[in-house]
Amino acid sequence: MRSLNWGYVSIGLLTSVDLVLKFLAKQHLEFGQVVEFIPLVDLLLVYNSGIAFSMLDFNNNFTAYGLTVFGVVLVFFLNQMYRNETKLIKRISMILIISGALGNIIDRVIDGVVTDFLFFHIGDLSFFIFNGADAFISIGAALFLLGEVQDHLSKKVL
Repeated sequence: MRSLNWGYVSIGLLTSVDLVLKFLAKQHLEFGQVVEFIPLVDLLLVYNSGIAFSMLDFNNNFTAYGLTVFGVVLVFFLNQMYRNETKLIKRISMILIISGALGNIIDRVIDGVVTDFLFFHIGDLSFFIFNGADAFISIGAALFLLGEVQDHLSKKVL
């Protein structure tokens, strides 16, 4: 039980970090203006009414409310997975995914859109604009996949 509580504290901290970063981006960046940051990643404030990589970005209330409801249901489902998971790598993956989902849900509830500000590119080739929550979700998904591969390989060895 103690490790579960540690996970919930981690979720709260990661979600808070994401929301603070979004707040700072809105306070210090001009919408649509690129600011050089580090190689491959610049700062660019945009608002996304859709989901990852601006899919379903129709900029309407139906999509915003629908995605919010879907996100809340997903968090409840992921929480159940987290509570039942025994492997550390998968627990960490759930912590990251839940944190990212909550960060984007809260942002969407407050503003009706999700704040994105990290612009990934190579030279003039643009890839995507994301935020801390999106990074948490992506890293969490990769860790979850790694855990699944480990499970599959350990079953083959036995």
